[in-house]
Amino acid sequence: MFLLRKMSPLRIIVLGFASLIIIGAIILFLPLSAKEGVKVSVIDALFTATSAVCVTGLIAIDTFDTFNGFGQAVIALLIQMGGLGVSSIGVGIIMLAGKKVSFKDRILVKEAMGLNSMKGIVSIVKSVLLLTICFEVVGALLSFLVFSRDYPIGRAMGMSLFHSVAAFNNSGFDIIGGLVNLTPYQDNLLLNLTTCGLIIIGGLGFLVIKELITKRSFKKLSFHSKIVLTMTGFLLLGGVLLLKFTEDITWLGAFFFSVSARTAGFSTYSVSGFTKGGLLILIILMFMGASPGSTGGGIKTTTTFVLFKSAFSMSTNKNCVAFKRKISDSLIMKAYLLLFLSLSLIITNTLLLCVIEPEYRFVELLFEMVSAFATVGLSTGITPHLSVGSKVIIILTMFIGRLGPLTMASIWINKPKSSISYTEENITIG
Repeated sequence: MFLLRKMSPLRIIVLGFASLIIIGAIILFLPLSAKEGVKVSVIDALFTATSAVCVTGLIAIDTFDTFNGFGQAVIALLIQMGGLGVSSIGVGIIMLAGKKVSFKDRILVKEAMGLNSMKGIVSIVKSVLLLTICFEVVGALLSFLVFSRDYPIGRAMGMSLFHSVAAFNNSGFDIIGGLVNLTPYQDNLLLNLTTCGLIIIGGLGFLVIKELITKRSFKKLSFHSKIVLTMTGFLLLGGVLLLKFTEDITWLGAFFFSVSARTAGFSTYSVSGFTKGGLLILIILMFMGASPGSTGGGIKTTTTFVLFKSAFSMSTNKNCVAFKRKISDSLIMKAYLLLFLSLSLIITNTLLLCVIEPEYRFVELLFEMVSAFATVGLSTGITPHLSVGSKVIIILTMFIGRLGPLTMASIWINKPKSSISYTEENITIG
């Protein structure tokens, strides 16, 4: 406890996620979590727990075929806790117990959710928990209307609740079995739209959702929310058109993948059958990801917006402005730093996979790595067949991707920025 008090909030958050993964892996490794006659290896238990807590959806073993009802419930709980955040769950428990939320707890929530201030932290956590319950209940009811046609009532209820939790938290886990994900329902309009709705709402970020409910007007929204909604709409439309152009799939399928690829990882068509162009589009969508403060990953929609807007502004020698607001230079530098760290991680780890797994194509390994980093969960089908070394690399990538490269880099910084200045000198660029 004394060590925790001395730790920075970011380190506590990282430790909290790591602890949750380890506890989850231990439970999933135990025989009480697996079906009779099925033995789960240590690496597969750790892989599954990491994928669940990091709300990814990459699986080394099929969830339904491997785990019993208890194991599936544990995975759903890990997804829920990973999506909401360890600190938010902790504060929620404190409030339910009727105790006062400490200043340290408020700082943790602020850091975990990427808030600019601690104003109204308790109110925000209450809203997050309430919104999560409401959306997941509605999603489960709508999913039940579909699953109840094909499965007994008891299993349909379990599938519906699991699916709703996974979809809202942008995690591509399923308990249909046979590693088929949602391909049996590729033409089911209700399940497709329900899943997409949950993914989009979960990927917007809780603060944006709250603003949409309270303000109900685009003009009244904050600068952050306007950018998130604009980029989300642009990426959804662009993804649909490009995927329909490159792949022989329906418009519904193109829309589903445009939504799912940016963060969730559900699939209604086999990704292994996609063309190289289609895989490249999915990689780009995965890399851009969802929005800050959401359950999704990637470099985030706001970062993508700042990168494009700043590049255009610099090339035209104009100020970086959007919605009559100037984007600060420090924010632009942060966006480029995040881009550099993300690309460095993906390139390095993809190279390692290429060395360890020479039998697979480069595009398959790159796709796997971007999916892990962006906590998406889409795969060309190679995940279960990867070696232990490759699985360890993907586990670390999912962990860094969920917490964010900037967060992982920041936890090692203890000293303040040096005040020493040096003489400025130019070099030739380009």
